[in-house]
Amino acid sequence: MSRAWRWLLGACLLGMVSAAAHSSNPFAGQQSPLDPCYDDNGAARRCIPEFINAAFGKEVQVSSTCGRPPSRSCSVVEREEKPTVRTCQICDASDPRRAHPSSYLTDLNSLHNVTCWQSENLHAFPHNVTLTLSLGKKFEITYVSLQFCSPRPESLAIYKSMDYGKSWTPYQFYSSQCRRMYNRPNKAVITKQNEQEALCTDGHTDLHPVSGGLIAFSTLDGRPSGKDFDNSPVLQDWVTVTDIRVIFSRPQLAGAGREEDPGASSSAVSAYFYAVGDFQVGGRCKCNGHASRCLKDKEGKLVCDCKHNTEGPECDRCKPFHYDRPWQRASAREANECLPRRLALSLVTSVPQLA
Repeated sequence: MSRAWRWLLGACLLGMVSAAAHSSNPFAGQQSPLDPCYDDNGAARRCIPEFINAAFGKEVQVSSTCGRPPSRSCSVVEREEKPTVRTCQICDASDPRRAHPSSYLTDLNSLHNVTCWQSENLHAFPHNVTLTLSLGKKFEITYVSLQFCSPRPESLAIYKSMDYGKSWTPYQFYSSQCRRMYNRPNKAVITKQNEQEALCTDGHTDLHPVSGGLIAFSTLDGRPSGKDFDNSPVLQDWVTVTDIRVIFSRPQLAGAGREEDPGASSSAVSAYFYAVGDFQVGGRCKCNGHASRCLKDKEGKLVCDCKHNTEGPECDRCKPFHYDRPWQRASAREANECLPRRLALSLVTSVPQLA
C-alpha cells in the first residue's frame, strides 16, 4: 500500500474512532446532560421508556359487535335498595347514542364517561367472542386487564404473539371448570422449570359484581425469577408481546338477560352477551435498556430511539464498527454499551505519521 493510501485509510478510521482512544464513551460529549441513558459524567447507564397503557387509542379487532341489525338486550343492575333491578336497552350501530363499537374498548374512560363495547346477543353454544389487539411493536408488558359492563365471563383465555400475529402462545386462562374448558388443572404451581407455562384459575369468574367486575392478569406474579428479571432471559421472553388476543368462551349463564328484536313479538328468547368498558395492556416499549423513549419513524412505525451505539427496532444490535464485544441487554449494574472495534484502533496507531 502506498504511503498516501495508508495515510487516507488512517484518516478515515481516525475520524470514526479517535475519541475512543481517550474515553470509554467516545460519544460522551455529544450527549445531553439530561439524557437518561447517560449519567452526569457521560457514562452509559441503563435507560427504559416510560410505563404506559399500550392499548390506549389502539384499534381492537372484534369478532362480534351488537347493533347490526338493532337488537334489544337486558341485564341485572346491582343496587343497594333493589339488588335485582332489570334494565333493557337497544343497541343500534347507526345511532351514536345507542352504538357500542370496539373503539370504546380503548378510549378514555372515567367515572363520568363510561363507554362500553358490547357483543351481539349469543343464542347457541359455544359462545366464543374474540378481541385482538396489535401494539405495533414489541413491548414488555406487566399486565392485561379487562373491566366489564356485563357480568365477567365464566371462562376466558388470553393469548400473546411475539411475531405480529403469525403465531400465538397461551398466556392465561380463567374458568370455574379449568380441566373441562382448557384441559388444565386449577391453580397449578409455578416453578423455575415452568415459568413460561400458561396457568388456569377459577379466580375472578364469579357472577358478582354483575357490572364493573375486573379481570387482571399480571405477567410476573408468582414467577420465581421475577425478582431477578435482569438475569432471566426466560422471563424477558415471557413478557415480550406484539399482539394480545382475548377469547371469551362461556358467559355467566346465571343471571343473563332476555333479548328480543325491536320489532319482534313479546315472546322473548334467552340470550347472553359480553360487554367491556376498558381494555388495558400495561408495559414499556421494548428497547433492551438502550433507549428512554420510542418514536415513530418515517413510515409511522414505532421504534426505539436507540443510544449506547445500538440500533434496530428494539436496540437489539450494535451499530457498524462497534462490535468490540457481543451485543448485550443493559442491566441495572452494567449498561453494556457497544464499543468501537479495537482492530480499527490498532490500524490507526499502525499508520505511519507523515513528515
